[in-house]
Amino acid sequence: MTAPHLWVRAEQRDNETRVGITPEGVTALMAQGFRVTVEASDSRVIATDVYAATGCTIAPQNSWPDAPADAIIFGLKELPEDGTPLVHRHIMFGHAYKGQSAGRILLQRFKAGGGTLLDLEYLTDETGRRVAAFGYWAGFAGAAVAVKCWAAQTRGQAVAPITPYPNADALTRDLTAEIDGLATPDALVIGALGRVGSGAADLCSRLGIKVTGWDMKETAHGGPFPEILQHVLFFNCILAGPQTPVFVPKSALDRDRALRVIGDIACDPDSDFNPVPVYDRATTWEEPALRVHDTPPLDVTAIDNLPSMLPLESSEDYAAQLLPTLAALAEDASPVWARARALFEEHSAAV
Repeated sequence: MTAPHLWVRAEQRDNETRVGITPEGVTALMAQGFRVTVEASDSRVIATDVYAATGCTIAPQNSWPDAPADAIIFGLKELPEDGTPLVHRHIMFGHAYKGQSAGRILLQRFKAGGGTLLDLEYLTDETGRRVAAFGYWAGFAGAAVAVKCWAAQTRGQAVAPITPYPNADALTRDLTAEIDGLATPDALVIGALGRVGSGAADLCSRLGIKVTGWDMKETAHGGPFPEILQHVLFFNCILAGPQTPVFVPKSALDRDRALRVIGDIACDPDSDFNPVPVYDRATTWEEPALRVHDTPPLDVTAIDNLPSMLPLESSEDYAAQLLPTLAALAEDASPVWARARALFEEHSAAV
């Protein structure tokens, strides 16, 4: 088998500075015989010069459409929505398999170009568990954004735009100052036993916020879930699927409730399976909170690239988890990649 050519593209989305492989990972793959090309980037959290020092090829920023046909294009977030056919194999978070409107368009682009989506969300081991996930840092940052929204709401202010932090300790110090003098809220976390939920709970623990942790056992009866409305903060930390119940229905908006902020860390507002249907669009770094009810107020925060708030820690963590699976691209029959390819073919055929 010819050694794989991994092409690490620059991210083209605003506020996205993460990367899925570190220079140490590049060195390890090249030692196995991989060809590695890394695009220059003026925003990536790890400087281009550090990658260049590994001896890999450095390509111009955003030049991946002209990469050799056998190159495997590796990035994290979405591609520019320009409608062009996609001819390469792409490793990325596609958000295309749960009925999302943008996902259907993406699959059509792959079908038109003959390319393949190997979705990072669906790289799983034989038990169905993801081989790598940003979940912990998504939970940590998502809880932080929700606390910021709550503090601003409590003071009758608009929450400030979100910015990246150098590390988790700096974020914690900033939040501690923001909530100083306010009565400490409580929180309910659904998905508390998972990576995302543990990150959200850890952020709350740092701030002295009492957490009620729920997982499959507590939600198995399918609802309703009045306990959610009795907590000031609610964090949804599970991936939605056909069997996922509704946690906060629209009817909850007019009920008596302590609930003031929903942190929908899973962030799938346009999915057919959205368990928090009180909102219908993601929020942004510039406008983190979406007011869905006025009296009493209820805000939703749902940002879909939360780990970029802590780009270095989250990149290093994720890259270390993913590296063994990237290395398996050299195998003729890696089961992880075979499952991802089969899933793409199944959903592509339905487009």
